[in-house]
Amino acid sequence: MLDSLTHNREMLDSIARFNAPKLSRWLPFLTRYVAKRTLQKQLAGVQTIKAMQDVIATYMDKMIEETTTSLTSSGLDKLDPHRSYVFISNHRDIAMDPAFVNYMLYHANFETLQIAIGDNLLKKPFVSDLMRLNKSFIVRRSVKGRELLSALQQLSEYIHHCIETDNNVWIAQREGRAKDGIDRTDPALLKMLAIAHRKLPLSESLGRLHIVPVTLSYQYDACDTLKAQELFAHATEQGYQKDDETDIRSIVAGMMGDKGAVHVAFGSELTLTSDDPDEIAKQIDQQILANYRMHDINYLALEQLLKRDELSQDEAMNAESLLASWRLESTGGEAASEKAVFDQRLAGVDEEIRGIWLRSYANALLRRP
Repeated sequence: MLDSLTHNREMLDSIARFNAPKLSRWLPFLTRYVAKRTLQKQLAGVQTIKAMQDVIATYMDKMIEETTTSLTSSGLDKLDPHRSYVFISNHRDIAMDPAFVNYMLYHANFETLQIAIGDNLLKKPFVSDLMRLNKSFIVRRSVKGRELLSALQQLSEYIHHCIETDNNVWIAQREGRAKDGIDRTDPALLKMLAIAHRKLPLSESLGRLHIVPVTLSYQYDACDTLKAQELFAHATEQGYQKDDETDIRSIVAGMMGDKGAVHVAFGSELTLTSDDPDEIAKQIDQQILANYRMHDINYLALEQLLKRDELSQDEAMNAESLLASWRLESTGGEAASEKAVFDQRLAGVDEEIRGIWLRSYANALLRRP
């Protein structure tokens, strides 16, 4: 598998664009050759998943340095590094969500993650190989009927097996990214996680997984415009055509785009007293929303929606209160600088999708408990 990666042209071109974006456009054959030699050197002697993740960490370091202004975390000090958890997080970026959670665990000397990924991401052979080498397992979304029930049973059993064998697991709180900025846990996810021990009460089956909610807060969503365009196409019945390259484009944009300050907040292990999946989903949502780290862009987006008269009456009342508190706290040159960046980003968004784009930043603020 490693040998196939070092000879895969798409993989080498991706690395070349990552390491030398300008030069790779002018001299693709040269940058591809350099990428191949570099990758072969990095993978020489790699015999374990841990060694492979050390290689991946070097690419993460470079990406973090070039596309974020800061990367911070909280809550890990309250978790036991000798215990295994299922981390259920909000889902904003296809690749970077689990990557940032994994990076924090890796540097805090926790066991790294088994990562749940949808089978829609495996259309490129090199992506499939790379995901598997990084301890990923497949969520089969394309199956139906009895085959779906069998796939869900197998998935649930595997996740329980991971926890029983001291492996941490990451899974998103819902299928697909929250393109509108609304982070909400799907109760069906919790039902799936419990299937492995279906004869037990739901709370007891889920309790065995030591579920910890995780909140990923991106100052800037590198795919914000792409998401707004997709939502607009659905809303106006234009029809959104998703091709084989759509997810790859989003992965690349998420990796290479400006993310500003990123924070990973690890919550507390759930204490389950209910067998109602809707109630348990609310517990997860409460932690995810409470731990969301707001930035000026969230308030500036809300301010614009208020000016555009695109909020409901209740939302407008809430917005007035939120903005009044924020204005008292945000003064000086830093606030002016943030406003200038916001104005520049907003100016680059087509008018027809601006309302959707603004909502994607304001909704987390409006839904915060």
